[in-house]
Amino acid sequence: MNVFSKTLCVKTVVFLSAIIAATSVCRADVEVYNETLKSTAWVLAKSDGSTSSGTGVLVDAERKLLVTNFHVVGNARAAVIFFPELKNGKPVVERSSYLKNVKKLGVRGRVLGVDRKRDLALIELDRLPEGVQAITMADSSAGPGEEVQSIGNSGSTEALWVFTSGDVRSVYQKQFRTGAGEHDFLVCETQSPINPGDSGGPVVNAKGELVAICQSLSPKARLITYCVDITEVKTFLDSDWKQAPLPVVDMLTKAELKYAEAGKDAFQVDFEQADKKQQTVFVTKEVEYFEQADVRKVWSLAATLKEAPSAETTMKLLQQSARTKLGAWTLERTQAGDYLVIYVCKVDATATPRALKSTMEYVAKLTSLASKELSVQSQTESPEQILSSWLSE
Repeated sequence: MNVFSKTLCVKTVVFLSAIIAATSVCRADVEVYNETLKSTAWVLAKSDGSTSSGTGVLVDAERKLLVTNFHVVGNARAAVIFFPELKNGKPVVERSSYLKNVKKLGVRGRVLGVDRKRDLALIELDRLPEGVQAITMADSSAGPGEEVQSIGNSGSTEALWVFTSGDVRSVYQKQFRTGAGEHDFLVCETQSPINPGDSGGPVVNAKGELVAICQSLSPKARLITYCVDITEVKTFLDSDWKQAPLPVVDMLTKAELKYAEAGKDAFQVDFEQADKKQQTVFVTKEVEYFEQADVRKVWSLAATLKEAPSAETTMKLLQQSARTKLGAWTLERTQAGDYLVIYVCKVDATATPRALKSTMEYVAKLTSLASKELSVQSQTESPEQILSSWLSE
């Protein structure tokens, strides 16, 4: 065999080896996809009047527990879950097929707990369809350069169960903010093209083991994805789950209160007092939180004063703040120079509708009584004050 023949033979062997290797990798990807698909779900939840769509992964088959992102379920307490329907061994990917057959394919879910800091939520399912299985969790975090795969239900395409692959860039602690709030967790940063709707989906290694949960895209860089690391998922599952707050609309409805929107951030309710006058009380739509504490702000306006309250009035308000069962008085100044005397309290966002109603009634009663007293005080002006007021006009 001449030199040319030997060279050609070597090149042919290298080329064939590359093809075989590539074929093996593709086959491995398909196997991992098919295995992960058995644990992956499409999650639909309705919160504050709008329906959100995302992805979830079954982590405990015995207890029927599924993990997704908090921002997928929001303040919802219920969710509808779809697992892949297989035909001829392949998943049906058309969304319409699942929505038309919701009675057959849909699974009811109850949101057990949420963790805003980690952007995780836990859903308990009524049942598990045949063939569904819990995913295997990795023992530790993935490392930089490690290849990962994910399955999601991106809203940018009509198809469900979309496959994505990429590499891990780094694993590190990150504090950042998204539309769902402030986050602080161990991030598995990957170079993967995900989109809204992929959130909550499984990120797996070459063995098909769960190494992270898809969370968000970097707003400052292309193809950089933030995922909740497996260590955070395990910690969340082993911790005391925080009950998810009810949407404020549901709270007001169940409390049998007539409400109206007060701008984009709050609702208002009018309470009739003993003198037959109406006292308006406001409650925020959004939940404020710190760690595991979830609260809603409730407030009412007692008076609008042209002048700052006297030292005597201010002292009375401070003393009443110390004595009241809930909340405290606050004084705010408008751009026009008026002084607003407001009573504010914070109510547990996971409290019952009746508790919210009682709190709002208490705030209404307190501000109504204070309104009368402050109104009388504002009308009692000395001649010097009246003269000064007239001269300044």
